Amino acid sequence: MNLHFIELRKRIINCFIFIICVFLILFSFSQELYSLIAKPIIKQLPEGNTLIATHVTTPFLIPLKLTFLISIIISIPYFISNIWNFISPGLYKNEKTKILPIIIYSIILFYIGLLFSFYIICPLALNFFTTCISNSITIMTDISNYLDFIISISIATGISFQIPIITILIIKFNFISKKDLTDKRKYVIILAFILGMLLTPPDVISQILLAIPIWILFEIGILLSKNEKT
Repeated sequence: MNLHFIELRKRIINCFIFIICVFLILFSFSQELYSLIAKPIIKQLPEGNTLIATHVTTPFLIPLKLTFLISIIISIPYFISNIWNFISPGLYKNEKTKILPIIIYSIILFYIGLLFSFYIICPLALNFFTTCISNSITIMTDISNYLDFIISISIATGISFQIPIITILIIKFNFISKKDLTDKRKYVIILAFILGMLLTPPDVISQILLAIPIWILFEIGILLSKNEKT
């Protein structure tokens, strides 16, 4: 038992060291990362408008915060590989064969969700917010609020992209049959919009832009799942 705790502690320390190393590598590119993340909103702002900072330390802290968050996101496969290497010796071969592909697909879907959010959902939402306003209103977007907006939607979308895997597992392990889940589609659609409301900032457009992909991902999970006997 003590050996397991020692190994676990070693792996946790290695994960922290890995994050620090990634952060140090990315730190020299922090301004470039900031420019990349700010690009979607800059495109939508009227000519001559820029992002603002409401605190004197914000221009310094935001690139650091962004770089650290990206370091964590990049480190996710390393974290999960350490968890897997810690628990896999206690699994049977057939269990490893079943679980490992799920983990790999889950990681891939999470990153696809992040990219989908950044390149599709966020630009659409920002375009709506910046065009559907009165001409008498001047947009002055705070960089800190904008970053929180991007991060919350991106993480929510990455999590939401796990829906196909969850759907397949629910059917595979007979929690509910494929037919019953298909018949309850209308409830799933309602749940998708509830999740969109809970996982995104409190605006209807962001909620809709997340709810629709959740619904589509559910349908994909249904199509990919196999019929199981109850």
